[in-house]
Amino acid sequence: MTGDPLADERAAALAQIEALTRQFDEIVAASQASNADDEHDPEGATIAFERQQVAALLDQARRRLADVDAAVTAVEAGTYGRCENCGRPIGEERLAARPTARTCIDCAR
Repeated sequence: MTGDPLADERAAALAQIEALTRQFDEIVAASQASNADDEHDPEGATIAFERQQVAALLDQARRRLADVDAAVTAVEAGTYGRCENCGRPIGEERLAARPTARTCIDCAR
């Protein structure tokens, strides 16, 4: 942890993307190496299901990274901490909990 919430959030998102990408690649490699008929296996989830589940998590992690990058851009532009809807300041507590918050708590409701 660097003490910079956005830097920490960015590092966590990048680590998550790296881990999920590795997991996705392992699932794909395992399915190519196997000739098992997992689509008709009554035991547990299919390889296709696992692959889609990891793909969805990977998409979510990429959106998280995009949110962090948008917040960094807002810092550079001097607009970080201002609500995108009403223009009022976003509360310090909200930014501490969600450094990528784009709206104040009132507009988020």
